[in-house]
Amino acid sequence: MDPRPKFVTPEGERRLRDELDQLWRVERPAVTLAVAEAAAQGDRSENAEYTYGKRRLREIDRRVRFLRGRLEGMVVVRQPPSDRSRVFFGAWVTVVDPAGARARYRIVGPDEFDQHPGYISMAGPLGRALLGRRIGDTIEAAIPAGRQELRIEAIEYAAAGTAPA
Repeated sequence: MDPRPKFVTPEGERRLRDELDQLWRVERPAVTLAVAEAAAQGDRSENAEYTYGKRRLREIDRRVRFLRGRLEGMVVVRQPPSDRSRVFFGAWVTVVDPAGARARYRIVGPDEFDQHPGYISMAGPLGRALLGRRIGDTIEAAIPAGRQELRIEAIEYAAAGTAPA
């Protein structure tokens, strides 16, 4: 069982489903055909195309199993929470460090934080520190530059597929 939270935005779910579809309907059939053609050439022990193809099939199958497992039971968060004064999944949060530098992050699931520079995982140190907080709260979080104190300046929620201004 994967311990990571299974929350995802509609965009994140669509990306995972598109990847699964691409692997299952396009890449796997093409690699299977290439392996069959390579196998028909005879000696498989020194056939690089056959060996590579079999390895690629295992990689595809492993990723397909992972994606199906992640998508099963996944909760797609389509609506903002009723209490928009606190940081919850999907929030855009603006924080300020003691020097006055601002940064803006969106709290997303662990399967999609790498899709946009401002996305952070709700399971990461900064995401966990922000969840449940309000405007004006100060948090201490581990960020790439080290442990830092940050003050929450703004919390925004947007409709699915859009980013607030």
